[in-house]
Amino acid sequence: MHRVKVISGHLSSYPPQGGNRKCNIDHCRARAAVSGPEDVVVVHGRRTAIGKAKRGLFKDTTPDELLSAVMKAVMTDMGLSPDRLGDVCVGNVLQPGAGAVMARIAHFLSEFPETVPVYTVNRQCSSGLQALFNIAGAIKSGSIDLGLACGVESMSLQEMGNPGDLSPRLVDFEKARACVVPMGITSENVAERFGISREKQDAFAVSSHQKADRAQRSGRFEAEIVPVVTRVTDAEGTESTVTVLKDEGVRPSTTLEGLGKLRAAFRPDGSTTAGNSSQVSDGAAALLLGRRSAVEALGLPVLGVLRASAVVGVPPDMMGIGPAYAIPAALEQAGLIVADIDVFEINEAFASQAVYCVEKLGLPLDRVNPNGGAIALGHPLGCTGARMAVTLLHELQRMGRRGYGVVSMCIGTGMGAAAVFEYPGP
Repeated sequence: MHRVKVISGHLSSYPPQGGNRKCNIDHCRARAAVSGPEDVVVVHGRRTAIGKAKRGLFKDTTPDELLSAVMKAVMTDMGLSPDRLGDVCVGNVLQPGAGAVMARIAHFLSEFPETVPVYTVNRQCSSGLQALFNIAGAIKSGSIDLGLACGVESMSLQEMGNPGDLSPRLVDFEKARACVVPMGITSENVAERFGISREKQDAFAVSSHQKADRAQRSGRFEAEIVPVVTRVTDAEGTESTVTVLKDEGVRPSTTLEGLGKLRAAFRPDGSTTAGNSSQVSDGAAALLLGRRSAVEALGLPVLGVLRASAVVGVPPDMMGIGPAYAIPAALEQAGLIVADIDVFEINEAFASQAVYCVEKLGLPLDRVNPNGGAIALGHPLGCTGARMAVTLLHELQRMGRRGYGVVSMCIGTGMGAAAVFEYPGP
């Protein structure tokens, strides 16, 4: 009961007075964005298949190899020399130093010249999207004309759970203590505070697998996935060469009855289970961004236009609500409303928080994760934001007309991120 009161106190005056985080976004005025030579555009994006951590075909593959596969594929697809790039930013969470050395090695494995710089960024689950924001910012500022935004994670080779060296004084500060609350407990907090039932969570999880299965069987992911040739060692110690072409986490046989038999994973009386949570995974993604004028001068295509980006803070022990505040902030910046958006890609860290965000914002379910989300596809932490942007832009392109899409996710320690993209049409 005390914990419920604490959580209620976090939210009773949230968002802060005077802030601009409006959840009632239906009052925003929609307007068509005006294109111009200074627009930040996405030229192309590819990703690896998403592998099951510890058990899948990428379990023995180092993250520099995963990252190199997508970096090289994007540039090769566009027939563009890597020396055209002004910078490369890579999102990563689990590698030491956010993978700074790993990223530079991937750079050279991709045969990029030493004159092109590279750096990494860690904003936890939004790291891949933050890499895109960083490259977009460099383009907007005039520092570069073209850049590569990437994300990568091997959850097979690095463990979660070590928060680093922290002050013992954190116990004296409620919000600081909340930053080390396990992610599964934050999911339970959201479910308890907002009444997201086990049944709703399981139904959302089943839907994720069904949508991902349909997308996989119909070939919707083929254009975005880079085939990766790698080596894997089986339980008997036999090593073999494989080509990884397909997301491994999709379970078309998932049913409500089956999920209902799973035990709660984080609290004995909880509702968050392994079946209605995101999967731990391995994967990488990369997107080529540029200033519209530079892109057109090189004769490159425009796959999408970045119309808005937002990152917001929320209570750390309720971190899953982040998209419910980041999406309105990004939509307001873009001058759009929910009804203008054709596709919402919302990271399914947990079904509890995804359901809450969908219900809070009144999002049409048929526009949310139409090809499944992290519950079915997996959530390789540093990769996810970039992977979602790749999937979103390919889905908008598949629709064959001008449209808008949103990518959003919650972030550990209490944040949310969102981006609005426009597909200009064929």
